[in-house]
Amino acid sequence: MSELRAEFEQAIEDYLSECHELGMQPEKPASGKLLLRVPPEIHSQALFAAQSAGKSLNQWATEILSSAVHTHSG
Repeated sequence: MSELRAEFEQAIEDYLSECHELGMQPEKPASGKLLLRVPPEIHSQALFAAQSAGKSLNQWATEILSSAVHTHSG
């Protein structure tokens, strides 16, 4: 297991070094937390849509965002 960890750490070091050489900022992974500010009426309508679908607002919004991303990425 220590060999795998050493290879992983070397890959990270190589990536950071290459970014530095190219003058690029390393990409940071998304945290998975997303704070949105929307008008209260949109919030209310989204809650209603989620409840109507039998889902939490988080589940519903994740599905909607996923669908939108896939629609616009292809």
